[in-house]
Amino acid sequence: MKRTIGFLAFCLFTTVLTHAQPLNHKDQFNRQDSLRGTLNQYRTWWNVLRYDISVTPDFNTRTIKGKNTITLWDSAVGPGSHTLQLDLQDPMQVDSVYFGGQPVSFKRDKNVYWIYVRDSLAKYKITPGERKLEVVFSGVPRPAYNAPWDGGWIWKKDEKGRPFISVACQGLGASVWYPCKDHQSDEPEKGASLTINVPDTLVAVGNGKLKSKTTHDGLASYTWEVNNPINNYNIIPYIGKYVNFTETYAGEKGNLSCSYWVLDYNLDKAKKQFEQVKATLKSMEYWFGPYPFYEDGFKLVEAPHLGMEHQSAVAYGNKYMNGYFGRDLSGSGWGKNWDYIIVHESGHEWFGNNITTKDIADMWVHEGFTDYSETLFIELQYGKKAADEYVQGLRKNIENDKPIIGPYGVNQEGSGDMYYKGANLIHTIRQIVNDDNKFREILRGLNKTFYHQTVTTKQIEDYINAQTGKNLSSVFDQYLRTREIPVLRMEVDGKKLKYKWDNCIDNFDMPVKLTNGQWLMATTKWQQIKIDDKNAKDLKVDPNFYIQTKMED
Repeated sequence: MKRTIGFLAFCLFTTVLTHAQPLNHKDQFNRQDSLRGTLNQYRTWWNVLRYDISVTPDFNTRTIKGKNTITLWDSAVGPGSHTLQLDLQDPMQVDSVYFGGQPVSFKRDKNVYWIYVRDSLAKYKITPGERKLEVVFSGVPRPAYNAPWDGGWIWKKDEKGRPFISVACQGLGASVWYPCKDHQSDEPEKGASLTINVPDTLVAVGNGKLKSKTTHDGLASYTWEVNNPINNYNIIPYIGKYVNFTETYAGEKGNLSCSYWVLDYNLDKAKKQFEQVKATLKSMEYWFGPYPFYEDGFKLVEAPHLGMEHQSAVAYGNKYMNGYFGRDLSGSGWGKNWDYIIVHESGHEWFGNNITTKDIADMWVHEGFTDYSETLFIELQYGKKAADEYVQGLRKNIENDKPIIGPYGVNQEGSGDMYYKGANLIHTIRQIVNDDNKFREILRGLNKTFYHQTVTTKQIEDYINAQTGKNLSSVFDQYLRTREIPVLRMEVDGKKLKYKWDNCIDNFDMPVKLTNGQWLMATTKWQQIKIDDKNAKDLKVDPNFYIQTKMED
């Protein structure tokens, strides 16, 4: 029985590692899902400008208390402007609220609080503009049982029995622990600060740069600040017995401050393993453009979980090993030559943090491009052949269980195939472009055009279509909005090759290249080209296209 349980646990662990997901998929959605996932009238009349958060965790009771001062801009007019929707998930609770410096009433609705600001607006004659919403909160935040995929607060001890604490909440949402407007489309464009209050025997690390540290009566307060827009779920505290070392990277925009925070007994391991950071940043800047947050610096922070793309404070928990916990997800051999978490999570600084999707249904933009950043890293380090082998090897992990794009407006992502299939979609588009210089310009252009912005899939598609001069709409529709992999049917008839697409949408018209260099401008109708019948049996499609082929007898 014990062997059976152990085997099942191993299988589950392997599945989780290979198909990492920040959310549990739902088949049915309720009102709370819509409140969280939709911009309704109680959200659209106000815009977040800045978060200033203070939090005091208690390791023994697994509780937290704090305050979030939200600087916002509101019109104070229009539908819904008398009520403000604030998100804070049960069992956390709001204790008091001040709007424009005046106390206001509020009411709980499960994971939402309705903040009634109409009386404040009328009584104090507040005009439209910038003001403060101060929210005091407390409670027992949801614990993470399998971070980062099953999110929440992580209350662990390090190898020496000391508290080792952090949070992972992508998808689940920042409102799992602090009150906010929990929708990806509204980032605080003036940045955020995070003050973490801990026993002075520990060190607290947050996003951006350390603004101040104070100590009093055995407690230490660390205030960290980012000056750039930031996703709600990226604002994260790290607490442990940290030590720090730094270096400077000479990047495209000048000197970039790189800071590393690791548990004290891992310092030597970290200094060796993190030598990979400069090569990683060089690759990302080459392909994607300058690091998007020079003002806030780049950080790796050792975390009590595998890793996450927390902006300017990337969570690292890969045990100072190459690969993905020592594994090569592609099976090609190339994935064991570098640290997966350093490369992948750093890649998210461009896709995920610089460019963020408005709705998590479009999360493939984060994961597909970032997963492909691994292939691009290999290409600079080991050559194009190695990169091709890696991205092709990732295909064995694709399930094609459901579309990559999820349902909109309910805070739900699509298939986990957004990682490996997303990367292979981008690789396939690269083959269609057939010009690596132009392809690189497109990647860099995306990060320049949508710098510090939230976007939709349509915006990304339209940009790529415009820059390539090709209408790739049917390609995007096929790979993002269906789960079927197109099949290229081919039939040799004397000195003619007949071909057409099958298992695809009606208007699918993706061109493909044969290994002999010929291009097939395939559609869903039979077409033909002349061939040398002596080589007919050797005709194959370039394996860099993610398709299936069927040679008719």
